[in-house]
Amino acid sequence: MSAIAADRKQASDRKPARDRKLTRAVVSSDRRFAALSHGLLILWSVIVIVPMLWVLVSSFKSTSEILSSPFTLPDHWRIENYEHAWTDANIGKFFLNSVIVVVCALFLVMLLGAMCAYILARFEFPGRRVIYYVMLAGLTFPVFLAIVPLFFQLQNFGLLNTRPGLILTYVAFALPFTMFFLYAFFRSLPHDVYEAAQIDGAGEWRAFFQVMLPMARPGMAAVAIFNFLGLWNQFLLPVALNTDQDKWVLTQGMAAYASSQVYDIDYGALFAAIVITVVPVLVVYIIFQRRIAGSVSQGTFR
Repeated sequence: MSAIAADRKQASDRKPARDRKLTRAVVSSDRRFAALSHGLLILWSVIVIVPMLWVLVSSFKSTSEILSSPFTLPDHWRIENYEHAWTDANIGKFFLNSVIVVVCALFLVMLLGAMCAYILARFEFPGRRVIYYVMLAGLTFPVFLAIVPLFFQLQNFGLLNTRPGLILTYVAFALPFTMFFLYAFFRSLPHDVYEAAQIDGAGEWRAFFQVMLPMARPGMAAVAIFNFLGLWNQFLLPVALNTDQDKWVLTQGMAAYASSQVYDIDYGALFAAIVITVVPVLVVYIIFQRRIAGSVSQGTFR
C-alpha cells in the first residue's frame, strides 16, 4: 500500500510540472504571435503613413524643391499651391460637383437600402427569398460589364452627362451592398419594441422611421461610411457616363489635371490637389471610425 501511495504522489508531482511547462509554452507562443502581428501592423502603418506625409509636405513645395530634395522640409511653405489647385485647375468646381453627387446618392441609397432591408428582414411574403438573392447577385456583377447598357439607357432617358443620371447610377450600384449590410441589423432588432409601437397606435411608416430605424443607427453609420468611400473614389462610371466638363467630379478633374500638363507639371499644385481630394475621406473616417468597430456583421438569410 505504501508503494502505491508513493507512486501516486510521484505522478501527482509530475502532473503540475507538465502543466507548468505547457502553460509556459502557450504563453511563449502567444508572445511570439503578438510580437509578429505587432511588427506586421507597424510595417503596414509605415507603408501607408509615410507616402501620405510625403504628399502632404510636398504640397507646400515648389516643383524645383520636389525634384531636387524630395525628402526634406520646404524652405518656404507655399500655401499658394492650394490656391492654384483650387482655381487654376478648377478643383474647387469639381469638388463641389463631387459633394453634390455623392451626398445626394448617399442619402437616396441609405434611405432605399434601409427600407428594402427592413422589409426583407421583418416581413414574410411570397417571393421574399427570390428578391433577397437577386439583390445579392448584384454584388457579383462587375461594373465595367454594365457601362455600355448604362450609356444607352441614360441616353434614352435624357440623363446622360447629367448629375441626376450619375446619382441614379451610383444608387443602383451601391444599393445591393447597403441592403446586404443592413439586413442583419434589422433582423437582429427585438420584435417586442415593434409590437409595443403598434400597440401605441404607430403605423408601419411611423414604426419604421421613429422606432426601428433609430435602433439600427450603428449599422446605418457604418454602411454610410463604406458607401461614402466607394462613391467619393468612383472613377469608371463618371468617366464613361459624365463627359460634360462642367459636371465633372473630382476624380475626373484630378486625372485631367495630371495628364494636361504633360512635361510642364506643377507638382506642388498637383500634390495640393491630391490632399484636397483625400482630406474629406479622412475627416469622415476619423469622425465615424468607432461606428465601424462592432458594426460589421454578416447578412445571412434566415
